Amino acid sequence: MTQRINIHQHSPNVIRQLIKLANEAAKDLDPTIKELVLMRSSQINRCAYCIDMHTKDARAAGETDQRIALVAAFEEADNFFTEKERAALALAEAITVLTDGFVPDEVYERAAKHFDEKELAQLISTIAVINTFNRLNVTARAEAGSYTPGQFAGQH
Repeated sequence: MTQRINIHQHSPNVIRQLIKLANEAAKDLDPTIKELVLMRSSQINRCAYCIDMHTKDARAAGETDQRIALVAAFEEADNFFTEKERAALALAEAITVLTDGFVPDEVYERAAKHFDEKELAQLISTIAVINTFNRLNVTARAEAGSYTPGQFAGQH
């Protein structure tokens, strides 16, 4: 599959603003939870570019290959993920898929048990922003593989 368009090249200000928004959204969010939800949303959206990116970032931050491999089956791998992590991943799935057009109360309440309102707002915002990145990259067919951890860290 060939890349259709390079959004980074042709809309650099949009990408810069999204990166700034992503940094603000996740500012005080636990970095492990952040990477887990970024990976899971990207898996659901089939965004190879973002899966590659967030897998590399998670590894660089010390995440294990085993946990990375099990993100897609987090509910069945409860001995690898805390209940807080599983609640965040369930919320990421619900927000990303919006199967019934809304996030079910049970999923929201599960997350609300583990995150205070500020953290929950940041978690929801982080999931919303990665979904925007996923949609841009999937539409553009951004090519996976070239990302290096921290590559966009200086772009604010």
